[in-house]
Amino acid sequence: MPPRSAADAVRGFTLLELLIVVAIVALATTGVSFALRDGRAAALDREALRLVAMLESGRAQSRTTGVAVRWRPGDDGFAFEGVSERGVSTESLAGHRPWLDPQVRVRIVAPAGAGALVLGPEPLLPRQVVALRLGARELRIGTDGIGPFGLTEADAGTEARP
Repeated sequence: MPPRSAADAVRGFTLLELLIVVAIVALATTGVSFALRDGRAAALDREALRLVAMLESGRAQSRTTGVAVRWRPGDDGFAFEGVSERGVSTESLAGHRPWLDPQVRVRIVAPAGAGALVLGPEPLLPRQVVALRLGARELRIGTDGIGPFGLTEADAGTEARP
């Protein structure tokens, strides 16, 4: 058998090199799939987090002023009733607020049949849950009456509890 030259020995890729390339491609594909997240889901998440913060702010204002604050939803947005308009700032709850996405739909789940949530001034409130829907996805925001408002994703066919 004739001796092999250096040029003959270096042909193609080794199995290890091919596995490394496949792993890099898999990681890149995973990164792209996470980057291309559903925009509607992100919009609903933003709306829910915004509403949680505002409900807690309304609850805190009600406790500090001793006046009941009500949160009343509508098709085009929501409003807080009973909030002080003194020293109106950009953080004020006074006035009507539109939904960030006009296709957001809302309903009060608990207390059943309520047209508004009462945010105080008592420290203990009844259980309150609001469902936000955008497309096929629904998020629920609620409190057990003692703890703060929180975000809970609703399971299909079951009622989510905060």
